[in-house]
Amino acid sequence: MILGLTGSIGMGKSTVAAMFADLGVPVFDADAAVHQLQGPGGKLVAAIEAAFPGSTADGAVDRPKLRTMVIGDDAAIARLEAIVHPAVAVERASFLARHGDGLVVVDVPLLFETGGDAKVDRVVVVSAPEDVQRMRVLARPGMTFGTFQAILARQMPDAEKRARADFVIRTDTPLEETRAQVRAVIACVAGAEGG
Repeated sequence: MILGLTGSIGMGKSTVAAMFADLGVPVFDADAAVHQLQGPGGKLVAAIEAAFPGSTADGAVDRPKLRTMVIGDDAAIARLEAIVHPAVAVERASFLARHGDGLVVVDVPLLFETGGDAKVDRVVVVSAPEDVQRMRVLARPGMTFGTFQAILARQMPDAEKRARADFVIRTDTPLEETRAQVRAVIACVAGAEGG
């Protein structure tokens, strides 16, 4: 049973993914895979440098510099995604081959936007009110309102994600309540798997 975990920027998806992991569910983190692939000695560093000259330093992708090169440029983003998405798919397939005999979570920020929802059994959307989201994102180091808006523009609206979800986990609650929601999803999916 593959649970797709998604949510717009600043919704608390990383926190929820960690809760699934703490409760013993293997989690594939697409963002972490990208960081590894773009990090020092990563498999994609040379290809990204070739496509975006000056985007790497010290054997790794300079993520802030790369972001400034592609943000707001649909063609550049498409070029970058054509490099990154196939490599992440290989990492995900390897993860599923190792953990595919029970419940697993695939944490993908752009699950709906990339059609990844067709490759999972159920979708969990992590959500919070817009004001909470904005406050969380703008508190991040180096984040500007313009960058936040550009990121949001590439993401499906939260309301649409919630409408398409099998489960919605709210994160504008105390952590224990959020953890209880995660437990309820696991129990529900385990029950469906058994029945």
